[in-house]
Amino acid sequence: MDSVVSTMGGQFELNEDQRAIQEMAEAFANDRVAPNALDWDKNRHFPSDVIRETGPLGLGGIYVRDDVGGSALGRLDAVLIFEALAKACPAFSSFISIHNMAASMIDRFGNEEQRQRLLPKLTSMEWLASYCLTEPGSGSDAAALKTRAARSGGNGSDYVLNGTKQFISGAGDSDVYVAMVRTGADGPKGISTIVVPKDAPGLSFGAVENKMGWHMQSTRQVIFEDCKVPAENLLSREGDGFGIAMAGLDGGRLNIAACSLGGAQSALDKALAYSAERKAFGKAINQFQALQFRLADMETELQAGRIFLYTAASKLDAKAHDASKWSAMAKRFVTDTGFAVANDALQLLGGYGYLHDYGIEKLVRDLRVHQILEGTNEIMRVIIARHLIGKQ
Repeated sequence: MDSVVSTMGGQFELNEDQRAIQEMAEAFANDRVAPNALDWDKNRHFPSDVIRETGPLGLGGIYVRDDVGGSALGRLDAVLIFEALAKACPAFSSFISIHNMAASMIDRFGNEEQRQRLLPKLTSMEWLASYCLTEPGSGSDAAALKTRAARSGGNGSDYVLNGTKQFISGAGDSDVYVAMVRTGADGPKGISTIVVPKDAPGLSFGAVENKMGWHMQSTRQVIFEDCKVPAENLLSREGDGFGIAMAGLDGGRLNIAACSLGGAQSALDKALAYSAERKAFGKAINQFQALQFRLADMETELQAGRIFLYTAASKLDAKAHDASKWSAMAKRFVTDTGFAVANDALQLLGGYGYLHDYGIEKLVRDLRVHQILEGTNEIMRVIIARHLIGKQ
């Protein structure tokens, strides 16, 4: 992938450390992920052993502070990592992103006791983490969530949770669940965040969902039935949960865009290789101008997406006033572009693109969900428009 990007109106190249991070992630992906990705997809296998191997590489706490084992990297660094991993398997990269989002919430909003108790096992990948916001009746309208947590026990020493979370990646496999729950009245101010361990009494999981893509990841309901959790697992204060959830989404949106970018780059690379080998009418099909035009457009759109994404990540690192708008714009543009490029690559391979062994149809299936999660692309348009209208 090209290393020259545009950000904040100027040109720069990735520095030596960023190139080393990118190369490390690519080497791991090529060695441990790419050779297995199609089998994991076919067998719907969650490779927890390989996921845990990313811990010693510093990928269990990419932007977690280093006193608890985190790598303390920036958002641009993270984007480079997720893009590189996604070239081997977008579903694998996406789970690493979800784990990091959950860990970073504990690092950013947890007290010192919580950070020291929870994060060393998360940054090392001894524990895996899932993020629990969506519910059967509240998707885009996250503030309408119904899962309730009420104080119980002596002096309110515990919370008892009741409700169901929907579409949770890693459910049943993860060791920790960062859950948004209602502790107060309706609306965003009544939401809190509680860290739920897998062994909490009353925690269970639904059946594994039969999905279009992301077969490598288990996706299930997370069910709380009089689920008892120590009150010391409340992050920040009661009523802060909606802000905590939203604070994690800017970075999550950039990460999922990076996963789309990496997956689409892989699709383009496969299409280029195929078009050089496949012959029709006596010559390689990459000699036909119509196909050349398609490849040129795919490359142009991917590079536009890369510049857009790196710029948005740099804005989030700089805490720019418009970072949230740029995160929403990058998520919308890059995930739409990534899916379109992968779909075009499938078309270029013709019937072979439709076969599992060529790897393109998996990329198309995996990238489609990126236009839905971390806020649908329709919601991204709402966010962007509100920023624009608010300026008037």
